[in-house]
Amino acid sequence: MYNLFLFLLFIGIFLAGMAVLRMGLFHLSGEALQALLLKLTNKPWKGFLTGIGFTGLLQSSSAVMVMTVGFVSAGSLTFPQTIGIILGTNIGSTFITEFLTFSLDSLIIPGLICGACLTCIPHLALRSSGIAFIGLSAIFAAMSGFKYLSSPIANYPIVQTLLIEMKEHWIIGLLVGIVLTACIHSSSAVIGMAMSFLASGELSVSSAIIIMLGSNIGTCITGYMASIGSGKEATFTAYAHIWLNVLGVFAFLPLVNQLEQLAAYFTPDPATQLAHASVLFNVITSIIVLPFAKHFANFILFLHHR
Repeated sequence: MYNLFLFLLFIGIFLAGMAVLRMGLFHLSGEALQALLLKLTNKPWKGFLTGIGFTGLLQSSSAVMVMTVGFVSAGSLTFPQTIGIILGTNIGSTFITEFLTFSLDSLIIPGLICGACLTCIPHLALRSSGIAFIGLSAIFAAMSGFKYLSSPIANYPIVQTLLIEMKEHWIIGLLVGIVLTACIHSSSAVIGMAMSFLASGELSVSSAIIIMLGSNIGTCITGYMASIGSGKEATFTAYAHIWLNVLGVFAFLPLVNQLEQLAAYFTPDPATQLAHASVLFNVITSIIVLPFAKHFANFILFLHHR
């Protein structure tokens, strides 16, 4: 029970670290990015690149989706303009998972100290950088905790049963990814936890990939919640996000073994394979859909217009 409490605590630290990191990065470039988001969305490929950069800088596809829904609700963006942004956010969200593959445990304490010192400086850029350093250090502290606790947690009978069921039934792993991400509103945290179980040998790469695919569906919950009561255009944006991710996931489910083999081609490390698989999945699905962005927007309008 003690280990489970610690694991939940580290989840809280990870989420808090993501929030603090996002706060620091937003203070550094948020206003400029918002202005850029509004300007560079007249064509799907511009929105696509802007979505990648915006999400990569803020380290949160959910935050970008909430902002996008807000802009649509306010009439600053039209629904068709958001398709490229959504595709870009799916790729930008993979940056943090790739970053988590680096072992920076030795920099956690120096990062916290450096961040704390910078926050005492009145200059906005330096203070915001300090906040970002504190958030990043908290994320890596949480990842270190996940790795330490993954083996003890895996010894719980219910977790052992779940791990076995995930190997035999892909739907279990998919539901785990969907439900966990929907509950904690962070696909990065779910993928980070899967990485820790991979590193300790408690989870197979194929099962972790399926959890990652599930997290891509679960992350849609934040944008959908933000769209409630925000008007039809905003709701269409949330529906587009859901359909893009659901269709992409179900298209890739029969190809999990091939995705695992392709990721293994680049690295022998299981945790890094999961990060690469996430990048490959999101890049491939987004590139395939991008040329048909306008047609996809019309499909959503046809499907949900009443």
